[in-house]
Amino acid sequence: MDQIRITLIEDRPEDAWFDLGLKQLRIGEVRFYRARDPLTGEWLFKVCWDKELYRGLVKAVKCPPGKLFPQLEGDTMVFQRSAAEGLFYDIISVTHADEDGKVRRQAVRSIEEVPAAIARDFEVKSYEEATGRKAPGKYLATLSREGDEKAMITLFLLERAWPLSSVSPEEKTKSVNLLALIKRLEKTSIEELRQLANEQFGIGKEEIDTLLDSLEKENRIKCLEGDYVKAID
Repeated sequence: MDQIRITLIEDRPEDAWFDLGLKQLRIGEVRFYRARDPLTGEWLFKVCWDKELYRGLVKAVKCPPGKLFPQLEGDTMVFQRSAAEGLFYDIISVTHADEDGKVRRQAVRSIEEVPAAIARDFEVKSYEEATGRKAPGKYLATLSREGDEKAMITLFLLERAWPLSSVSPEEKTKSVNLLALIKRLEKTSIEELRQLANEQFGIGKEEIDTLLDSLEKENRIKCLEGDYVKAID
């Protein structure tokens, strides 16, 4: 998650947007961000602040290609003022693809269902603790600092995008680490790479070979004669 890069690209002190939940045209601050996520790809987000209703919206404007991520284009997450001062809450809902490849979303009701990255790096509370109100159902919510738009975008990725990834965050981290090692060595034998990757990252021979095959298919590395490998710039 530390490798997610979120960059502000446009700031509009006043702009308008249509709130689908309220079915109203709203006016407030709007900002656009580019997010580069090593697990899922590149995204464009729009963040809207409705000061009158004390709520912020994160909307996916552009998603990575494929069959699943484009279904999230236009998808919105709502952050509302929490009972705790200076914090905003988001009801945790996690995506999944059904047997027909249609992306669906389900609210999380138990701590066991909370994605590990969210449980590790964000404060998770019951709906009642987060809002100070009772509601039917035992929903869980995250808390983030008011105005922390990068945290809001990160939560969108963790709840909506990461569950749809074809590889796990752990597998992707190993792949990123292995590619960085190959770039650092410039040109190396596969045998030497296996030894160094095992020493530095604890990756076994079979897993290294699987990662190398994946990186080659992604056109990130090139295998050379004599069992050598190098990164493609």
